[in-house]
Amino acid sequence: MIELSLAEIAGIVGGRLHRADGGERVTGSVEFDSRKVAGGGLFVALPGERVDGHSFAGTAMAAGAAGVLAAREVDAPSVIVPPLPEGQAHERSVALAGDKDGSGAAVLAALGKLARYVVDELAEGGLTVVGVTGSSGKTSTKDLVAALLEPLGPTVAPPGSFNNELGHPWTALRADRTTRHLVLEMSARGPGHIAQLAEVAPPRVGVVLNVGSAHLGEFGSREGIAATKGELVEALPSEGVAVLNVDDPLVAAMASRTSARVVGVGENPAATIRAERVTLDEQARASFRLVTPDGEADVTLRLVGEHHVGNALSAAAVAIELGASVADVARYLGAAERRSGRRMEVDTRSDGVTVLNDSYNANPESMRAALKALASMTSDRRSWAVLGVMGELGADSVSAHDELGRLAVRLNINRLVVVSGKDGEDAVAAAIHHGASHEGSWGEESVLVPDTDAAVALLRDELRPDDVVLVKASKVAELWRVADALLEEGRPA
Repeated sequence: MIELSLAEIAGIVGGRLHRADGGERVTGSVEFDSRKVAGGGLFVALPGERVDGHSFAGTAMAAGAAGVLAAREVDAPSVIVPPLPEGQAHERSVALAGDKDGSGAAVLAALGKLARYVVDELAEGGLTVVGVTGSSGKTSTKDLVAALLEPLGPTVAPPGSFNNELGHPWTALRADRTTRHLVLEMSARGPGHIAQLAEVAPPRVGVVLNVGSAHLGEFGSREGIAATKGELVEALPSEGVAVLNVDDPLVAAMASRTSARVVGVGENPAATIRAERVTLDEQARASFRLVTPDGEADVTLRLVGEHHVGNALSAAAVAIELGASVADVARYLGAAERRSGRRMEVDTRSDGVTVLNDSYNANPESMRAALKALASMTSDRRSWAVLGVMGELGADSVSAHDELGRLAVRLNINRLVVVSGKDGEDAVAAAIHHGASHEGSWGEESVLVPDTDAAVALLRDELRPDDVVLVKASKVAELWRVADALLEEGRPA
């Protein structure tokens, strides 16, 4: 963050000083975890499910914090933020488990104001903000964009999927006067959320990857999802750039919603930046010819899954717009490694069993992509798909799960293990098993188990050397426990 005094911060967020003369200077990072506060930092006190950050103000000060951003008075130099109107407090509180009185929402709003001030200051010095959204692939694309921009200058991007009302301003506040690129992943739970994030850190480049079925239960339709994802391109200035996946009709249609210049990407011949002659190797890693108005180059990705071609094209478009050559883009794409955990993470045990851990989250589109990657990796090896519930799909949930089971059969996956959900989701997850059973003449090929322990026990008994196991579900299913257990068993004693 740029250096600011507590008095300046109070003025920016509309707060008041408490136990401070205002001259205290924030020279370090902004943190909401007191264990990560370092000298000169600003501690952000937020309520949680189990503990309240206000109780750790003293801990943060002992670690060297310059002050605290808080909703109520604490025994430390601090800026006390004003409460929000009731409606705004409720809307923002959804992002914070444990925010029962709206105090956390008030602190989040103040954090957003602080981030906006810092981003505006840095934009005058040449900072470019890049926003990435879509129903799936946001995190992988954000990581690719960062990898391509880092050689062009200091770049800040969030770790993992830190993409909501807290992660967005926290990431923006990692930027300082040396930062040239700020890459932000933007998620939404409902209409207006992406517009709200764009207010915190106004983007000059916006990337929309796809419109799928993730959060369909909250938006009601894919058209509703598209309306919200398109808030990103509406936020772009006329001198900005909208990178749109023209292979997705709902994304391509967003061109009419922005005053920014549009760069289309995809395999469609009409795309400005496109992939031709896409092939996959035995590890489901894609190679293609990158075609741009500035030249062409061959690209071979290290990332697993054909779906990364579209992600790579979007990242390439951003990098070329910001000054990278086509040759450099191809080289950096070929060198890019997976940065975020539990997303198409491939590990092989000492007995040759390969675990494809994609357990961070799931929706119908990412599930299909993962199953296709598994199928392409196992032409001469036995394949297992360990699948669980996909959340937030609304009325289409059962049919979407049923279709996944049928797809597993059509892709010739050898074995399917379906882990029942919890909290009433058992029947939904079971639809994967039933779909597979109804699609083909499967018997023991598909098994329904009650929990992750049962899945691990079955795999322990039946896995053979050189088998390939895909593990994927929404976070609520906690299928990462299966992947971790399988890999732990493969480690030397």
